[in-house]
Amino acid sequence: MTPTMLRQLWSLIEMTQSNLLLKLDDASLVQWILKQFKQERGLNSEEMHILNDYLYNRLSLIRDLAEQRYATSHSSS
Repeated sequence: MTPTMLRQLWSLIEMTQSNLLLKLDDASLVQWILKQFKQERGLNSEEMHILNDYLYNRLSLIRDLAEQRYATSHSSS
């Protein structure tokens, strides 16, 4: 995976509403991110496989970041 792909992926995750990231189960979350990423940037099957594995390995981090954003946004309201 290229550094550009990583930046684009994490940018997509950061721009996604935290409640969406938190409410989906693991498989649905990975598929949703893959679908969104594929729409922004064409991916071949090898890139999709690499990205799929990467996302599954980072699910805890993705959810932790989403929980932190969610808590921050709701504590300041």
